[in-house]
Amino acid sequence: MLQPSDSQKSQSSSNQTFAPARAVTVPVDQATIGRSLVVKGEISGSESLYIDGKVEGTISLTDSRVTIGRNGTVAASISAREVIILGKVHGNIQVTDRLEIRSEGSLTGDVITQRISVEDGAILKGSVQVRAVEQKNSQAKPASAEPAKQLASEQPKAAAAVAGV
Repeated sequence: MLQPSDSQKSQSSSNQTFAPARAVTVPVDQATIGRSLVVKGEISGSESLYIDGKVEGTISLTDSRVTIGRNGTVAASISAREVIILGKVHGNIQVTDRLEIRSEGSLTGDVITQRISVEDGAILKGSVQVRAVEQKNSQAKPASAEPAKQLASEQPKAAAAVAGV
């Protein structure tokens, strides 16, 4: 029986080329307001927004994320799915999912959200209202909605205690 030589083995294995595995990434549609930009007026749309400049007015991105960068200064009411604050915000925020205030961020204004995260060192001045997650299943039993209401009434107290309000 014929055995391939060592050089033939290495040739046959080197003939097989393996492409590196590609990471599947979801395209991120995100607009950016740069450091030197100043925007006054109403911002609305359906893509995420990163603010590193100055914005005055209203921001309405109900299905998207708004991120205020470290250099960002916002004097506006914000309505979005998610808001992350690293800079300074002065205005009311209404969020359908969650609000994060990072350690270097500050917020002066009232908040309505389902979830909130305030890191050590962050500044929060205003009221916080935490709402229960809305159940999309219309066939939910009334008994199951009762504990959610009770939990929702307890959450604002806890959030207010954390925020020092």
